Amino acid sequence: MTNPRINWGELFPNKKSIIIFLTYMSLFVSQGILVTASQRADNSYSYNTVLVVLLTEILKLVISTLLYCRENSFHSLVSRVVEGRQVLALYFVPAFLYCLYNNLAFVNLSTFDPTTYYLLLQLRVVITGVLFQIIFKKSLSRKQWFSLCLLTLGCMLKQWNFTLPGSSGDGAAEQQKSDDGSTFHGKNISGFDLSFSAVLILVQTVCSCLAGVYNEYLLKRKGSDINIYVQNVFMYLDSIVCNLFILMFRGELAAVVTREHLAEVFRFEVLVIMVNNAAIGIITSFFLKYMNSILKTFASALELMFTAILCYLLFSIPIYLNTVLAIFVVSYSIYLYSLNPVVNLANKPGVPSGEGKAKDESRKALLNEDDVELQMEDV
Repeated sequence: MTNPRINWGELFPNKKSIIIFLTYMSLFVSQGILVTASQRADNSYSYNTVLVVLLTEILKLVISTLLYCRENSFHSLVSRVVEGRQVLALYFVPAFLYCLYNNLAFVNLSTFDPTTYYLLLQLRVVITGVLFQIIFKKSLSRKQWFSLCLLTLGCMLKQWNFTLPGSSGDGAAEQQKSDDGSTFHGKNISGFDLSFSAVLILVQTVCSCLAGVYNEYLLKRKGSDINIYVQNVFMYLDSIVCNLFILMFRGELAAVVTREHLAEVFRFEVLVIMVNNAAIGIITSFFLKYMNSILKTFASALELMFTAILCYLLFSIPIYLNTVLAIFVVSYSIYLYSLNPVVNLANKPGVPSGEGKAKDESRKALLNEDDVELQMEDV
């Protein structure tokens, strides 16, 4: 059995792919940093986070509309939306799940530091593997199951408190600096602690998995003949409706349009969050459409490392030995899991299904048939 090798030329065939990769990674690192920087001293928010998510979806909708209208008319967009109303209705499923995910991101980032937050979100790979095994009857290889167990162990490492030999004095100082060793300025830096916050981040992770699997199906199968910008419009229209429903359910629909709420939302640091999150939504759609899980692996590993470093430099959040080990184990396990994935090739418009299937089978023949690409991201 030959060892799988990474073909860098295939992963990055042109400069455009490199730009998408670097932009994708940078935006995700910035997300946790910007949200944390916008919090009060007690880790709460002075602005309505649901309203921020709603305005972000509106901004995404405007951007997608403008991108589509560069080469097409607005009337054409309206016609495509009307023609694809069945797919528009199907998008309510991932839109609602992503709506919960995006709102829970603010809640969980007020409880966890960004590094711990992103580490725990990597559990979505494990959950997605189980979903593919159960729902789609996809048999994962032994190497993939081993890597999933290793990934779970990596997340658990964040919970354990390691101290270097002969550093008891420094360790005591660090414990004092970090309160009880598991929190820092009120933020959980140790991982799961069997609390309600752990349940919330688990719910967020499950939402990401379910939405990612369903969204990939819509992008590459059911709506593969629909322009990618039109698919984005479908997603963001449904997301706007879902966030309006949450505001209405919480009785805040009328209150959020007051001058006080709007003044808080339109502060510079909050506007930057909305622009960054809107850019994430756009770049993620390209990542889902044109790239594969190996690149997602590298992006995830680099995100964890850069987030830990930036949190230390900007917020003085300490980097303990358990954090370093957890990042290494999680990154390596995801790397093992994503080697030689079976790629879900998108059905190209105007290509007969038989030809598309032949190309898909040809591609699978070049790859390990026991491996399954689990491509899902946050929009």
